[in-house]
Amino acid sequence: MEKVKDRIEKLRAQIDEYRYRYHVLDDPMITDEVYDSLTRELRVLEEEHPQFLSPDSPTQRVGGRPLDKFVSVAHSRPMLSLNDAFEPPELEAWIKRITKLLPGEKFTYHVDLKMDGLACALIYENGVLVRGLTRGDGRVGEDVTANIRTIKSIPLKLRKDPSVPASYYKGTIEIRGEIILYRKDFEDINIQREKDGLPKFMNPRNTAAGTVRQLDPSLVAARPLKFHAWSLINDGIKTKKEEYELIHKLGFIVNSEFSVVSSYDNIMSFIEKWEDKRLDLPFNTDGLVVTVNEKSLFARLGSVGKAPRGAIAYKYPPEQATSKVKDIFVSIGRTGAATPVAMLEPVVIAGSLVQMATLHNEGEVARKDIRIGDTVAVHKAGDIIPEVIEPFVKLRDGSEKKFIMPDICPECGTKLIKVKKEDAVWRCPNTKCPARLSNQLQHFASKSALDIEGMGEKNVELLLENNLLNNAADMYKLTAEQLLGLERFADISANKLVAAIAEKKNPELHRFIYALGIRHVGAQTAVDLANRYKEFDKLKSATIDDLREVEGVGEVVAESIVAWFEDPENHKLLEDFKKAGVSPKKVHIKKSNITNKKFVITGTLDVMGRDQAAEKIRSLGGIFQSSTGKDTDFLVTGKNVGASKLEKAKKFGTKIINEAEFLELVK
Repeated sequence: MEKVKDRIEKLRAQIDEYRYRYHVLDDPMITDEVYDSLTRELRVLEEEHPQFLSPDSPTQRVGGRPLDKFVSVAHSRPMLSLNDAFEPPELEAWIKRITKLLPGEKFTYHVDLKMDGLACALIYENGVLVRGLTRGDGRVGEDVTANIRTIKSIPLKLRKDPSVPASYYKGTIEIRGEIILYRKDFEDINIQREKDGLPKFMNPRNTAAGTVRQLDPSLVAARPLKFHAWSLINDGIKTKKEEYELIHKLGFIVNSEFSVVSSYDNIMSFIEKWEDKRLDLPFNTDGLVVTVNEKSLFARLGSVGKAPRGAIAYKYPPEQATSKVKDIFVSIGRTGAATPVAMLEPVVIAGSLVQMATLHNEGEVARKDIRIGDTVAVHKAGDIIPEVIEPFVKLRDGSEKKFIMPDICPECGTKLIKVKKEDAVWRCPNTKCPARLSNQLQHFASKSALDIEGMGEKNVELLLENNLLNNAADMYKLTAEQLLGLERFADISANKLVAAIAEKKNPELHRFIYALGIRHVGAQTAVDLANRYKEFDKLKSATIDDLREVEGVGEVVAESIVAWFEDPENHKLLEDFKKAGVSPKKVHIKKSNITNKKFVITGTLDVMGRDQAAEKIRSLGGIFQSSTGKDTDFLVTGKNVGASKLEKAKKFGTKIINEAEFLELVK
């Protein structure tokens, strides 16, 4: 019997180690199949010998019947909320206030990203998880223990670390943090819900919070929630930084992006650094938390109302706001997609003025019941196109009007169609539709495609109005004399545009493929196609079966590519390119010291831009990646590097090189 007990204990320890490596360190040591096999063995042994079953066993993460309701439980200490600062002067005023309260004391500040999730407290007795509580009203929370036990980044038993005092594994300790859903996981959930005919969830935060409050733990287990810890309730810790380090040693994820700084200017540098870079994070954040690093000073500052004086939340410009829908019109894109667009009363979101927002398609308008005249919530993040999230139905006064999808194209009068009965999007099939053509030409000349300087939206519209363009190939026929007769052009600007177009007669193959605007072919797919076929003519003659063998190209994409090349209009376009002397370069992947090596770039390079560096890597047979993975060979660091990419590179053993070393590799 001792032998069985020993086997069970060893299995538990081994499985928990693998869980920690996978869900906390993001560094799996074994395959899922091996993990499942070990867990099955443990489950069988526990079923055969129930006297050895314990609540911290990995087999006890999911179990039990659905609950009838959640029980309210008082927090050991209130889970206080933070006061907010929205402008730098408010942050500066906070620093002056706390300095005045404790004159002569030297403060440092712990600065961390503020996660957008559900705050939760975890209570451990003698190192074993016994309870999980939501924040609730700050003094009383709901007992969601059965649900949080299913979250695999939460240890059921605190991780033993020789540098952690034994006292932390005895008695009661409490870890507080945020339950969140990573953006990629949220997108995957919505993709599946769409396939299943279910309405999509609104945002990761609401989805995470709603999931934790499900009464059936098995439903919670089905979603990949994460727990990021930010506090350990203990009076013996000296600094917030030390607190983070201790929490991590006990087996929890803590944000690796935090920093300890000593002044207002340092805090502002952190704020400015992450204002744009936060969009690269796996989770949503609307700002950061600044906390007095010294725990003794933090305690002496006390609290005012429901907020501690020693911490403040600095909020970035909001990514959501409310506005009113003045009208809804239909926009025709380069592939003919007819997209309903809301005209809004102007509102500032994420630092920019928003006057229009996408409604995606007729079905989304109907599902959300968005009407002309509605007050709506609008979301915008960085360069993402603003979208209407939901209407505020209770604010309606009866004057609102339902949107009716037109059955003809508003630009050319052609009857709109659905290519397949199950398609959500109506399309204009007229390849000569002025709106389609304008968007196609803008895409062809865009920075991510052929990057023709001077061929932006206004000039494209001007050239179309004057009948100088019928397709993208006509750009190469333009002369300075033709341009000089137009309103926006003088000698220098006319000659400059003609020269910029001529420079792109021999474009990189992947850029040319992407510029053609083939439906479903994005920038990375274009690179994969170029590397596979090497020459444009070989791609032209590829069959669906051939194309399906290209990485990232499935049935739908393959069919779309073949259909594009079979279209008579596109035959003519390619002939016009040929007559104009346009000839994409053949791909010559040189055998070099970086062939098949994978690169990620973080920060700003001095000598070349990111796109130029990516082109150089690809030309030498290397592979350019957007994020650090286990298979990344080199992380190239410039100025203002991303902490998350750097941390991942160290964790995965990726070689980290600076710009000078990179240039030496690719020279």
